[in-house]
Amino acid sequence: MKIIARIRSDFPEKFGIPRQSGLVDALKAIIVFEPAYRNPDALRGLKNFSHIWLIWGFSQSVRAQYSPTVRPPRLGGSKRMGVFATRSPFRPNPIGLSSVKIDRIENHPELGPIIHVSGADLLDQTPIYDIKPYLVYTDSHPEAAGGFIDPVSDYILAVDFPAALLQLIPREHQSALMGVLAHDPRPSYQTDPLRIYGLAFNRFNIRFTVKDGVLTVCQVTAI
Repeated sequence: MKIIARIRSDFPEKFGIPRQSGLVDALKAIIVFEPAYRNPDALRGLKNFSHIWLIWGFSQSVRAQYSPTVRPPRLGGSKRMGVFATRSPFRPNPIGLSSVKIDRIENHPELGPIIHVSGADLLDQTPIYDIKPYLVYTDSHPEAAGGFIDPVSDYILAVDFPAALLQLIPREHQSALMGVLAHDPRPSYQTDPLRIYGLAFNRFNIRFTVKDGVLTVCQVTAI
């Protein structure tokens, strides 16, 4: 497997990354190709597609031993499901699949063709192994059943982000950060309402608590 590109995102750490691609459309990232693949011909025709599939590697979620079952976060982390019935990063092969929206394709003077995308759920510098266009006529299945995820798919936290703290975040990143927080970045087994969590996002550390379905931001500091 050859690394063809790496993503540049606002997530320097795993904690807080949305559990699925497309959950937070406001999240922006760019795909930068490795030198051997910086050929504009490889992207010919891609600008006419709205979305792409990214096939990538879980570079920081590798376990020495394979387990046939995992604990999905959306089930509270207490119930086990088969690994092939989940999108857990702890798999026999650490390969991820994400669907992201193409914002634009730029021909950078130093980096060659780069792809600006929205909705990515990837750690900064994640290796990308392949890119394929999203095809509506075959990839979209509106009638599909979501199994055990359907009953919990609409879980959202209310976010209390004091205006004085929110204004410390650049305006172009505020909407994305609010979306990340609303989807509850905490590990599923953490429910202590007094615990203060820290989320690294862009150039900031966001500290917050969660109680009774409300996430309250209590501190914002520069990293």
